[in-house]
Amino acid sequence: MDELLKEVTARAQVWLNGNYDAETKAEVKKLMEAEDKTDLIEAFYRDLEFGTGGLRGIMGAGTNRMNIYTVGAATQGLSNYLKAQFASLPQISVVIGHDCRNNSRKFAEISANIFSANGIKVYLFEDLRPTPEASFAIRHLGCQSGIILTASHNPKEYNGYKAYWNDGAQMIAPHDENVITEVLKIKNVDDIKFEGNPELIEIIGEEIDNVYIEKIKTLILSPEAIERNKDLKIVYTPIHGTGIKLIPKTLREYGFTNIIDVPEQNVISGDFPTVVSPNPEEPAALAMAVKKAIETDADIVMASDPDADRIGIAIKNDKGEWILVNGNQTFLIFIYYLITKWKELGRLTGNEYVVKTIVTTEVMADIAIKNNVEYYNCFTGFKWIADVMRQNEGKKTYIGGGEESYGFLAEDFVRDKDSVSACALIAEITAWAKDNGKTLFEMLQDIYIEYGYGKEKGISVVRKGKSGAEEIAQMMADYRNNPPKEIAGSAVKTIKDYQTLKMTDVKLGEISNLEMPATSNVLQFFTEDGTKISVRPSGTEPKIKFYIEVRGEMKTRADYDAAEAAANLKVEAVRASMGV
Repeated sequence: MDELLKEVTARAQVWLNGNYDAETKAEVKKLMEAEDKTDLIEAFYRDLEFGTGGLRGIMGAGTNRMNIYTVGAATQGLSNYLKAQFASLPQISVVIGHDCRNNSRKFAEISANIFSANGIKVYLFEDLRPTPEASFAIRHLGCQSGIILTASHNPKEYNGYKAYWNDGAQMIAPHDENVITEVLKIKNVDDIKFEGNPELIEIIGEEIDNVYIEKIKTLILSPEAIERNKDLKIVYTPIHGTGIKLIPKTLREYGFTNIIDVPEQNVISGDFPTVVSPNPEEPAALAMAVKKAIETDADIVMASDPDADRIGIAIKNDKGEWILVNGNQTFLIFIYYLITKWKELGRLTGNEYVVKTIVTTEVMADIAIKNNVEYYNCFTGFKWIADVMRQNEGKKTYIGGGEESYGFLAEDFVRDKDSVSACALIAEITAWAKDNGKTLFEMLQDIYIEYGYGKEKGISVVRKGKSGAEEIAQMMADYRNNPPKEIAGSAVKTIKDYQTLKMTDVKLGEISNLEMPATSNVLQFFTEDGTKISVRPSGTEPKIKFYIEVRGEMKTRADYDAAEAAANLKVEAVRASMGV
């Protein structure tokens, strides 16, 4: 501990002595003078890692914090890489977008100055905008790259920095690793060009909004159902985030006339004053919207997270109670509807495909197989869905793709998950279901009857700080070295290790290769009774994540409660087996 404190103090002293602003130096001095050195250690024990997903961390002074200097180093490193990669272009250009978080605008403007100081043209959004719109703008404006300042649904103390390539998708190899190399070369604050060139910074806004919304409107598949149900009661909340900028407008442009807002949550704020966590996965984040739905007898509740790339929905069950629909179920509703309508409209030619991530429900795969639609399994994270789209560009037709973590993309003109189009689409599906004499809940039940019932449960075990990271690493090592032989009374038949890209047939003892574009620290266990457990450390938070899926069957809608009850018992048995 003495050695660590000595090292940390030396790193902090560099900031006190270096060319840093007075406010930052005062904060560092306060950390150094505090009796309890925990905060000092957390702020300086390492550099905030510019990983394959960019930066994400707690805001504050220090090498392990989000601040103008860590953001500056990231932008300078990215600038250097872009200049090397696109040296033959007369003008390199980038898009900068940001969300509602504290300091997001400040970080965006500082990044614009750094890019422009390096001779790079910047299209800077005038104000906060949804992440998917920035992805769209990169493609629409023909840019080479782009960044978005957001920490998605993390708590308010966090901010983040996502880097995108010229196709509008987050970077993957080799570009992500090459940018990391360039960022690591920035050893000194004086290496960062903070003095911007205003002539190279162009402010963008409404003109991009309009083109983007017009493109989203081309996704409509049931215009008659929308027209007949245009007064559908839709409660929408942006949870203090960027969705307020475009989602109500897009719903109205789609033809819906009865958008009910939650005024307290329309307030744009990085403090997220009405929620503990601005995460549409959390029941508490949707509580105010559900209350409004009860008051107004609404048809559906929808929410977007702070940067408006993820969607959460709530619907009424067969007892008239409002329930939250999880990410897997929302995904099933989207894919079922899209494939059904594409088939009805004669758009399925045998050359279409859908994409899911390896931790997302297997029921989706069953829907695709039964309808002769090709499906892809990719790593967690939308950059991998975008990679599948990139590989198939001009060869196959994309229908949709999504993941269990509340992200869906129904279009190919964006390359990241999109709650703007997803909110419009779920409203259309609600109208279509109503037109067909059913609720969304009954539609979900019908999917389970036709394709098999599935129940998913995500469990996150939080382990903070340096010791937490070590504990998570040890947990992964233990699962690898001593894999379970049975889980909840069912024998493990297959183990997939995406770090080694090996699949083990436990019964036969045979090992085969997994065909994936990269390695990833994920383990999966499949049992004889159809249970699937995936384990992985989070790439953006101090967590180890467990994804449990158990299977069952339903013959009628009346079987739903029994299937749910049996699945809940099974999930608990799986948790006990896995020690979580």
